[in-house]
Order: sequence, then C-alpha cells, then structure tokens
Amino acid sequence: MNDLNISALQFDHKIGLFGDHEGKSNILKISEIKNLSIFQVAKFKKSEANIGKINIDGLPLPLKYPQIAFNQNLRILWIGPNTWFCISPNKNLHDLITKACNENDFAITDLSHSRAVIEVKGEHSLDVIKKGSPLNVNANVFNEGNCANTTYNGINVLIDYVSSNPISMRIFALRSFGGSFYHSITDAALEFGYEGV
Repeated sequence: MNDLNISALQFDHKIGLFGDHEGKSNILKISEIKNLSIFQVAKFKKSEANIGKINIDGLPLPLKYPQIAFNQNLRILWIGPNTWFCISPNKNLHDLITKACNENDFAITDLSHSRAVIEVKGEHSLDVIKKGSPLNVNANVFNEGNCANTTYNGINVLIDYVSSNPISMRIFALRSFGGSFYHSITDAALEFGYEGV
C-alpha cells in the first residue's frame, strides 16, 4: 500500500455505535475528514501587501480572532496576526492561493498531510469540547463561523465551528498526535453515545 493513501486516523477510527447510545436518537456522530488541502498562509513582516484587498476564491482574509471566511469550497481561518489556514477539498487550492497572494509577500506552506481532522456532530458537541479544552464555548463568545487555537487534554488543536444546526465542529491536530487525540475525543463522547461514521 502506498503511504500517501494512509489517512492520519486509518488505524484508529472505528465505525459503529459506542458508549451510552441505546434508545437515544440524539447521539453524536464522529468522523475522520480526509483528503483536505490545508495551506498555511503567512504574510512576511517586511511585506507591504494590503491584506484588506486580497481575496482567495472570492473570500477576503479574516482580520482578527475568531473570524472565518467561507463558501462551499473553501474555509479561511484566522489563526494569528497575518496568518491563516486555507482549507478545501479542492486539490487546486495552492493555485487559488498563489493567484491572490504573491509569494514575495507571503509564505505558503502545504500542511495537508500533517494534520488529523475529526468532525464531531450533534447536540452534545460542545460538551465534548468542554471536557478536554479550556476554550470558552459559551454562545456569546464562540459561535458558528468562529475558530480557535486551544488545547485538548494537553494536545494543541484548532477548532473550526462549522455549523450550529446541527452543531458541528472540525478539530485539527498534528498527525503525530492523531491516535491520542482521537481517543481523547471518543472517550469524552462515550457519556452521550456516539456513532463512528
């Protein structure tokens, strides 16, 4: 088997019903999100590029925490001053970014194979986050269309609040922590019952 075909959680993610799921209609759904193009875009300190005028696939670069710009094919997450993650299933994402961001002004780094990505979906998704992260996920602070760098049981993660109906979170961790990260999330979900899909 070619190593490029092995997903970050191929040997960890299990399909089926787990935890306290019997008789419940509102159990969580946990899945591994695969085949994403993930690029970090960082503006060089000496660059004079006006980030307010840059659009990638019609989306402006978010300018502050916890903003995200998104459409059906692309999500741009603000992860720090003059630094963004561009995430898409589109394999031509690098071309879209380089059309908008001059490589003399921006460092564009492919992180596609360096991340494990889990999606947690369902009414108790925020409870799963609360069990392992100090992030304030109260509705007046963290909502759909927000993202945050935080930790989950000591593992650095990036949380993308994808949808509030149903509640859906995508959580990114370094691939090397993928197994520990996956088991932390699924352990926290056992109380509510979950389906691995």
